[in-house]
Amino acid sequence: MSGNRRRSRPALVLLVVAGAVTCLALGWWQWERFEAVGGNGQNLGYAFQWPLFAAFFIYAYRRFVQLEDADPAEAEKAADEVREIPADVLPPRPTVDAVAAEDGSDDLELLQVQQYNEYLAELAARENDRSTT
Repeated sequence: MSGNRRRSRPALVLLVVAGAVTCLALGWWQWERFEAVGGNGQNLGYAFQWPLFAAFFIYAYRRFVQLEDADPAEAEKAADEVREIPADVLPPRPTVDAVAAEDGSDDLELLQVQQYNEYLAELAARENDRSTT
């Protein structure tokens, strides 16, 4: 579908206008409540918040129209671009071979048992720290 072709969206336009007008009316109502004798800062906050919601209705409608009218071929081209994550973003994970080389041990099962015991000791230390507070 061509990006230049305008489509009629009367139901969506009506929804956006109704939502924006409702938000503005609620903002006015909160402003009136703020100016009344019992008004407080919360009413003032809502009086400023409701017009932002109305603006969001309009922004969301414009964005929806832009995305709907976008050329699918351009979206496919953008999706086909190769995006690579730099290799140095995350630290390297230690491998079993690297840990075994540091320990000087060749027995994989023994190494896993040692790592598991270290993990349990760390959990036990945390449990003791938590019980004293």
